[in-house]
Amino acid sequence: MAKRVALALGSGGARGYAHIGVLNELGRRGYDVVGIAGSSMGALVGGLFAAGNLDEFTEWATTLTGPAMLRLLDPSISASGVFRASKILDAVREILGEVTIEDLPFPYTAVTTDLIAGRSVWLQRGPLDEAIRASIAIPGVIAPHVLDGRMLADGGILDPLPIAPIAGAGADFTVAVSVSGMEADVSDDGEGAGARPTRERLNRLRRSTSALLDRFNIGGASLDINELDGDDPADDDELTDNAPGAAVPKLRSFAVMMRTIDIAQAALARHQMAAYPPDVLIEVPRTACRSLDFHRATELIDLGRELAARALDRFDGADAGEDLRDE
Repeated sequence: MAKRVALALGSGGARGYAHIGVLNELGRRGYDVVGIAGSSMGALVGGLFAAGNLDEFTEWATTLTGPAMLRLLDPSISASGVFRASKILDAVREILGEVTIEDLPFPYTAVTTDLIAGRSVWLQRGPLDEAIRASIAIPGVIAPHVLDGRMLADGGILDPLPIAPIAGAGADFTVAVSVSGMEADVSDDGEGAGARPTRERLNRLRRSTSALLDRFNIGGASLDINELDGDDPADDDELTDNAPGAAVPKLRSFAVMMRTIDIAQAALARHQMAAYPPDVLIEVPRTACRSLDFHRATELIDLGRELAARALDRFDGADAGEDLRDE
């Protein structure tokens, strides 16, 4: 009999593509998903999976180039975010069709943040596309979404790894997928050769030159995309080098904001896991890619699948050992 699993899918920009790889690995092993809660990109991927449209979305996302992704994000400094994101939401709506959360085959929660009330909001009914739109509104990047008289923004502001909504899902075990993790899970120390493919994949992601346009025009002004999402791609190794005596990273203003969000979300996620410890934790390092590297879907999906396989192997091995001891 397939094990019933409930998932908490965390926020983290483009790193959230790794959620697709995790879901693929769970499906390959025959697990039955009975509940999903997601923040930001986790809400997007989880909603598409629940609606049965994740494969179609994956096919679309893996064909996007950097320039195409940038056009879909629809840059606009005059809006309350750097990107309107209306075009990408139109594409997601076309894939989803008209579906409400109540129509989904299992409980689904899109977590968002009420900017006026200053509290986390769980969206568990109503149009699925509206819930996703509200949850992915990254502060300062994608404009907030007004829904039912509330100004809603990224769920990761207060709840980057929403484990609480799946606590009552009736699953055999819970899986939390954090995409703002540290490096420990992919270290070669104590892991042997099995960790090397993951390490090599991470190194390729960090070193590869961004395929995004170097510059785009907004209202006649020229804006460097690297000023938004980190430093020059050629400096990626410097930015992630923690060796003694390493140069101090040269972070631009937008990169400082994104790093600040990552740090705050990682701290919040640790508190949430202390209150609701998951049975399986899968951590995608926050250094895997930059937050706006949405053109790297294939690499990040593969990384998520690989990390999920390792975590589930450990869990299944421990579970088998307990069964033997019970006998």
